[in-house]
Amino acid sequence: MTKKYDVYAIGNALVDMEYEVHDEFFKKNNIDKGLMTLVDEDRQNYLLNALGTAPKKQQCGGSAANTVIAAAQFGGKSFYSCKVAKDPIGNFYFQDLQDNNVDSNLQKQDRDQGITGKCLVLITPDAERTMNTFLGITSTISKTEVFPEAIRHSKYMYMEGYLVASPTGRAAAIHARNIAEAAGVKTALTFSDVNMVKFFKEGLAEMIGDGIDLLFCNESEACAYTETDDILMARERLKLIAKTFVITLGEEGAVIWDGNQFINIEPYHVKAVDTNGAGDMYAGAFLYAITNGHDFASAGKLASKAASQVVSQFGPRLKTEVALEIKQKILG
Repeated sequence: MTKKYDVYAIGNALVDMEYEVHDEFFKKNNIDKGLMTLVDEDRQNYLLNALGTAPKKQQCGGSAANTVIAAAQFGGKSFYSCKVAKDPIGNFYFQDLQDNNVDSNLQKQDRDQGITGKCLVLITPDAERTMNTFLGITSTISKTEVFPEAIRHSKYMYMEGYLVASPTGRAAAIHARNIAEAAGVKTALTFSDVNMVKFFKEGLAEMIGDGIDLLFCNESEACAYTETDDILMARERLKLIAKTFVITLGEEGAVIWDGNQFINIEPYHVKAVDTNGAGDMYAGAFLYAITNGHDFASAGKLASKAASQVVSQFGPRLKTEVALEIKQKILG
């Protein structure tokens, strides 16, 4: 059967608001640098007041949203299940998905009253990103937002690791995975953040179930989940939970297990200004390539090049014409 979608994803819907700050801002406002921290509405409003300016960039985000938008920019077809409120930010989010040719449940469902989630992305001169996130209505994402028919008509069903922090979100991801497995649709997961692994490992194990087809993680997440400091040991242990996987290694590139062999992907060296969204872009480019006839080695090259381009600019997205140029150069 011909599939309508390359990637169906479920994740948190957050409007990303990017600001440039210095380390002093973290000290003054008691912020943990380099991590994603969940905050309540009052705390986020306090930080917005402390920032005192309009964001450098604002767009619909959330990890999985960035990934499916990337896949669509390379020429793939994506569907995104998420939850936004009936408010101006929610309207902005829906329109941004549509403008990026991503289908979603928002086209087919009435939205609830509430507040759409926002993520303050704080970028320091060393290019590191620190996130303070108020989930808003996305904290109640549930099975209601899952669209079984869209999953069945997809090549991959992709779960965002951040959902593990919400009981209803975790249940929704597991529900989506069960639908995918029953329909013979391949499953994929990103660990999202090392804190998700450290504090919600049991929940991630529930999302993984008896094993998934494809896992995305970075080196620290891989080691944290497998409880070892040895990356060689970590990648052997990951074989127990994923048929294939990608471990990104920052400036050292990535290593891919394609089910038969390990493939080392060389990095593209650039001057990084903003690492926000690098992993999301990597996953989006990789998923696009493997769902459109390319092998894992080619997918890794495309993903590495796309991620390097993202970190050399502000914001987690590329312009579509840039994405297509990269695709032409790497995949032909």
